[in-house]
Amino acid sequence: MNNDLIVNVSKRIGIISLIIIGGMAIIFKESKPIILGYFFGTLISIISFKLMGNTINKSVKKPPAKASTYTTFHYIFRMTIYALALIVASKADYLNFLSTAFGLTMVKNVIVLSTIFDKNFR
Repeated sequence: MNNDLIVNVSKRIGIISLIIIGGMAIIFKESKPIILGYFFGTLISIISFKLMGNTINKSVKKPPAKASTYTTFHYIFRMTIYALALIVASKADYLNFLSTAFGLTMVKNVIVLSTIFDKNFR
């Protein structure tokens, strides 16, 4: 996976997240847990996307059997990170669970929106 692609997606996530956080601050009266949950989920999502890029780059250089084992392990590792993030969000009073879950989907949302609206997106 191209490192420029990861940086480009991360920048777009940052821009869209600022707009979403501004909307949350205006719409919700008690917006601090919602914004913190969204920020937490988005940060975990970006880190997981970077880990996925590293996994792809390393697995391409391995033989097929080792690449399969390597990618499976890292897939389970990323899903464990997502599960831990959701568990923390459900237990912590200062994080909103739904906004954390929404933040975890931001990489996918930005990639889908970029392919729809940006014809030059790789």
